[in-house]
Amino acid sequence: MHRLGEIEISRVVESEQPFVNLYDFIPDATEDVLEANRDWLIPKYIDPASMMIILNIQSYVLKTPNHTILVDACVGNHKDRPGRPMFHQLNTPYLDTLAAAGVQPEDIDIVMCTHLHVDHVGWNTKLVDGRWVPTFPNAKYVFARKEHDFWLQREKDGSQGPVPNVYDDSVLPVVEAGQAVLVDSDYEVDHGISLEPAPGHTPGNIVLNLSSGGANAVLTGDVIHHPIQLVRPEWSSRACEDRVLSGKTRRALIERHADTDTLIAPAHFASPTMGHICSHGDSFRFNLLGDS
Repeated sequence: MHRLGEIEISRVVESEQPFVNLYDFIPDATEDVLEANRDWLIPKYIDPASMMIILNIQSYVLKTPNHTILVDACVGNHKDRPGRPMFHQLNTPYLDTLAAAGVQPEDIDIVMCTHLHVDHVGWNTKLVDGRWVPTFPNAKYVFARKEHDFWLQREKDGSQGPVPNVYDDSVLPVVEAGQAVLVDSDYEVDHGISLEPAPGHTPGNIVLNLSSGGANAVLTGDVIHHPIQLVRPEWSSRACEDRVLSGKTRRALIERHADTDTLIAPAHFASPTMGHICSHGDSFRFNLLGDS
């Protein structure tokens, strides 16, 4: 747990392992850049034997004086994901891990998804008697309207891509239960916690800005998937809807927060995940929280 002023930030990890080959996931990646940054990227963030990137699928829990907020809802259990075998029909102890962090599903007041990809919405719902129902019965589920409407249209026209059914089993049941709240992309979730548009990875992608007690943090979602993108911000992942725009958004975020005290909390960096962006020559590196 990390304290930012009056806000407590905790991570709830669903899984962490080598997931996919670096060059498959980030098509522009080159061996020379990797070798020049081997000292800090390998083996922490890339498995040297397989060249697979190590990804952390996790949620953040924010406890404020007013609310308990869950940011991003991982993959979920029992979801049919044949297009992504690593996410297909999981059975993880995520809710037990959440409880170990001192939070029960009933305690969550707000669920906030940075975007609506498969690995950020899964625990929005759980399977009960053959039906998908909201996992967090007392929560408002806050979705950026632009993001929600994009995936709703994809679901309607059958163009979801290799991972269909995500909206149908992880978003629609929340809407039908009356727990969804569609907001503008600069919405204030709680005092000192606000959304900011960060398009490119998806059209309605957002980051979450935190400010409390004179300290600042950014929950960056998938704007930065992997630390190698700090070295080359223009390198977008194959999961980005608009790779060029994603690169521009990423560079702007990196340059704004580099060499500042702003805590960076990415969605997928290997544990312990959080840290600071620092300049290194003509590019950037990542200092984990607590590193000098």
